[in-house]
Amino acid sequence: MSGMLKGLLGFTAAQAAIVFGAFLVMQRFVWTEAVAVDAVRASAWLAFIVQNFTFLIARLVARQNVIAGWGLGVLLRFASVAFWALLGIKALGLVSGPALISLVVFYFLSTLVEPLFLN
Repeated sequence: MSGMLKGLLGFTAAQAAIVFGAFLVMQRFVWTEAVAVDAVRASAWLAFIVQNFTFLIARLVARQNVIAGWGLGVLLRFASVAFWALLGIKALGLVSGPALISLVVFYFLSTLVEPLFLN
């Protein structure tokens, strides 16, 4: 169990640094308007929460079947993007372009480091 906790904490710290760094870059150089920054910030929080949840699931399932754990994580990320596009953005009154693009960027960047912590 300590290996799982160590992996989760390591991934959470790495992901926080990646998502926060990407958020700062987007806020400074890509979307500088206040409404766009709010949308990117909301997407950053969503990505952080969903990525931690999917990492935990992948870590638990990977003991029996690595591909199943990875596939389930992909499905959850896809479902969260669909939910965000169809309901979340409108419900929160966010700008859709920055919200969706930044969410996908956050997922992509944090997914790149995920394998380092799955073992």
